[in-house]
Amino acid sequence: MSQLSHLNPEGVAPGNGYSHVVTGPGRWVAIAGQVAFDAEGNLVGENDPAAQARQVFANLERCLAAAGATFAEVVKLNFFVTDIAFLPAVRVARDAYIDTANPPASTAVQVVALFRPDALIEVEAYAVVAD
Repeated sequence: MSQLSHLNPEGVAPGNGYSHVVTGPGRWVAIAGQVAFDAEGNLVGENDPAAQARQVFANLERCLAAAGATFAEVVKLNFFVTDIAFLPAVRVARDAYIDTANPPASTAVQVVALFRPDALIEVEAYAVVAD
């Protein structure tokens, strides 16, 4: 069971769908940025940010499971999108996986491009798993 603390310090503007600080004891897990590839390396959802976001979070869930973690232990998500207008689709996909009452710390960045022009979204995750 996770022993994470989600904090929103006084004097810092409230986060919209994220925590400012997440702490907890345990083993650190870093998940590389995931894009919308299926198991065979094919892009899922060409030109469809919602479909890509769903695939990205499914990939993150598989990566977390491989490390013995779940989204309950995720302390930080970093979102890289080629258009900030994709954030609502990313949030819908994210909210299907996280505890929205205690969301992880997050950063969202619009980038000029990802490593492939048809990849619209990349998300990396950090988790702390109790030993």
